[in-house]
Amino acid sequence: MALGPESLRRRIKQLLEKPGNGNCADCKAADPEWASYTLGVLVCHICSGLHRNIPQISKVKSLLLDPWNSSELEFIDSIGNNAAKAKYENIVPAFYYCPTYRDCLLLKEQWIRAKYERKEFMCVERQEAYSAGYKEGFLWKRGRDNGQYLSRKFILSEREGVLKYFTKLDAKEPKATLKISSLNATFQPDKIGTAHGLQITYLKDNSTRNVFVYHEDGKEIVDWFNAIRAARFHYLQVAFPGASDSELIPKATRNFIKEGYMEKTGPKHTEGFKKRWFSMDDRRLMYFKDPLDAFARGEVFIGSKENSYSVLPGLPANIQGNHWLYGITIKTPDRSFLFACETEKDQKDWMVALQLVINRPMLPQEYAVEAYFKHKP
Repeated sequence: MALGPESLRRRIKQLLEKPGNGNCADCKAADPEWASYTLGVLVCHICSGLHRNIPQISKVKSLLLDPWNSSELEFIDSIGNNAAKAKYENIVPAFYYCPTYRDCLLLKEQWIRAKYERKEFMCVERQEAYSAGYKEGFLWKRGRDNGQYLSRKFILSEREGVLKYFTKLDAKEPKATLKISSLNATFQPDKIGTAHGLQITYLKDNSTRNVFVYHEDGKEIVDWFNAIRAARFHYLQVAFPGASDSELIPKATRNFIKEGYMEKTGPKHTEGFKKRWFSMDDRRLMYFKDPLDAFARGEVFIGSKENSYSVLPGLPANIQGNHWLYGITIKTPDRSFLFACETEKDQKDWMVALQLVINRPMLPQEYAVEAYFKHKP
């Protein structure tokens, strides 16, 4: 029997007040307004749409707009988010990326499918695609010069400590070898132009290199992402034996702190300002002619305020040539770097991102990176 409006409101309020039910069961967004009456979980609007992709497993309704009967709500009340988490997330590997509401749709969809459809975290044997320490397969890789995506064979080997790819099927030697020690991967659907787009970065001669890849199958590309995270996590456990898992997990992979266009001028501050794409990756501020370039035109090391690094709004009074009005000056021990943003909001966002890094004390290993930048030709 369908409940009346007042009775329904009261029952839903009681449901939402139960521990664990105040956030989406899948992405942790606050105040979920949807529920799966076959799984017994409360979810947000976006995740409810992803649940609709597995209708044989999950059937969802709006808590506010749809009619509910007593038996459906009693079932949800008997399970709830905490009990569902204990069941469907029983054996999530430490390195596995559990997305939040801030992440791209692909990561959330595959997380939901992995939990409820494939039941990967109820049985270790179902995790081999990213837990085995070795993975090989074909990914579409963007060409460095022509921008075309071509199928390339990739091999990830924890034992060798590398990710490598080959341009020819019968090639004995890889086209490139990426060391796990400097490897990173982050989903970039908007930048790459496909929902499954993954940006892989690594260091070559202490300069950042980009590899842009995708796979038609969402599960496959997310498996590659988590396999890279597994390899990175195991490398970090060896490199930092005294560190706890909670300290190492954030270092397995990372998203860029900020990206976007700014104008920049040269070291003499007399050159014309040029529009460039900037990526803030931890303490490296890199600039590119195009967002999908394989390597940066330049990189700036951003140290800490204790080491005489600072960021200021505006440009020196004598500076000319910037088309955009909202300036930023980064001061380092050796020189000042001048940038201009198109809008005041862009300026503020970049200032916040840069200040966040400058306020953070430098780690011992970061001094070696800073020294390299100072002696870079």
